[in-house]
Amino acid sequence: MSARHKSLAFGFSRVHALLAVMVFAVEVVIATQLSHVSWIRAYLGDVLVVVLIYAAVRSVLRVNDYALLLAVFVFACSIEVMQHFHMAERLGFVRGDVMYTVIGNTFSWGDIACYAVGCATTALLVLAKSMLFSAQRQKVG
Repeated sequence: MSARHKSLAFGFSRVHALLAVMVFAVEVVIATQLSHVSWIRAYLGDVLVVVLIYAAVRSVLRVNDYALLLAVFVFACSIEVMQHFHMAERLGFVRGDVMYTVIGNTFSWGDIACYAVGCATTALLVLAKSMLFSAQRQKVG
């Protein structure tokens, strides 16, 4: 089955699970040890969060990578829109609550740009991997 016509199916991927764990660890380091370096937390953290979501979902689902990346981007943007409308406060969460932190409270077009960069970079890496494996199969066959 080609990657283009891959349907939704459950299946564990060690590679994507390992990627998710590694990106999560980097995100924890950014949040706990590098919070004083504002550009890392503000930009790199947002680029990596979409990679984390992609890898976590992809670790348990066999699905078209590009469709998943689009869904991750839409999801991230919807969280950002919720920040614009201060949904965390409207739902009764207060500063310090885990959900308040997850949802956030400040809308930024820069965050959306970072999500786009993260998704686009991941898509390019998926494409490069696909092209590499395709070239290797042609040499073998």
